[in-house]
Amino acid sequence: MAKEKSVKELEDLPGIGGTTAEKLKAAGYDTLEKIAVSAPHELSEISGMSVEAAKKAIDAAKQATTLEYKTAEEAYEARTKLGRISTGSKELDQLLGGGVEAGGITEVYGKFAAGKSQLGFQLCVNVQLPVGKGGLGGAAFFIDTEGTFRPERIEAIAKNQEMDVNAVLNNVFLFRAETSEQQILAAERADKMIKEKNIKLIVVDSLMALFRSEFIGRGALGERQQKLNVHIHRLQYLADKYDLAIYVTNQVMDNPAILFGDPTTPVGGNIIAHAATTRLYIRKGKEDKRIVRLVDSPNMPEGECVIKITPGGIRD
Repeated sequence: MAKEKSVKELEDLPGIGGTTAEKLKAAGYDTLEKIAVSAPHELSEISGMSVEAAKKAIDAAKQATTLEYKTAEEAYEARTKLGRISTGSKELDQLLGGGVEAGGITEVYGKFAAGKSQLGFQLCVNVQLPVGKGGLGGAAFFIDTEGTFRPERIEAIAKNQEMDVNAVLNNVFLFRAETSEQQILAAERADKMIKEKNIKLIVVDSLMALFRSEFIGRGALGERQQKLNVHIHRLQYLADKYDLAIYVTNQVMDNPAILFGDPTTPVGGNIIAHAATTRLYIRKGKEDKRIVRLVDSPNMPEGECVIKITPGGIRD
C-alpha cells in the first residue's frame, strides 16, 4: 500500500497542481489555513476546479492543519522573555511596564509638534542597545509617510549617548511612502529585510496621514477602513512572527461632541483602537516638557508622566 503523501504546501493538496496553486495564491489563498476555512464554491470559482474537487482539497487542508494550545502559565513564561526598548525616560518606561514592548503595537497620538516623531527617533537609536541595557540589539525600519524623518536627530541622540554614530545611522533603514499602497507594500514585503538586517523595531510615522488624504468623504470610508485593517494586522503579524516592536504615530481631530474636557481624539476609529496593544496620548506642556498619558494597555493601569524633549533626545 502506497504511503500517503504528507501535506505541507498548497501543491500537496489533492486536485491542486502548480497552475491552480498560483491562481489561489494570487487571490490571497496562500496558506493551508485559508484553504481549510474557505467554501467549496468560492474555491471552485477562483481556481477553475470542480466543486467536488474543491471539497476534497478543503478536507485535506483541514486534516493537515493543526492548532497549537498553551497554558496560561506557558503564556506568562513567554511574556517574561519579551524584550522592551527604553524610551529614554525612566518615568515613561515605568508607565509602560519597562519600555516599548516587542510583540505588540504601541500607538502614540497627539497634535502637531507634540513629540511623536521625536520619540520614534529615540527608539530607533535605543533599539540598537544590547538586550538588558534598554535595547533589543537590532536595527530599525522607519516608514516615513509625511517627510518627517531627520537623520540629524538620530545623529544627535546617538552622540549624546556616546554611541558609534555611523553604526547607528547604518542600522536605521528608511522607506519614504508617498501613497497608501506603498505604505501597505512596505509592510507586506518587510520579511526579507527583517531577517537580513535583524530588524527589531518598525516605525510608521504616521499611520493615518496617507489614508486620510486619499480616502475622502463618507463614501470612501468603508474601503479606507478595510485597507487600514489589513495593514495594521500585517504589522501585528510581523511583531508576533519576528518578536519585534511596532511603533506608530497617529494624527488627531477635535471631537465636537465633547463639550467639556479635552476634545482631542485619535483618527482611524475602532480599527486602530482595537489593534493597538498600547495607546499613548502626548501633548505639549511648558517649554520643552511633554505630558504623556497611558490611555490603554492590557496589563498596565492608566497614568501620566512628564518627559522632556532635549537636543540629545527624550529625558525625564
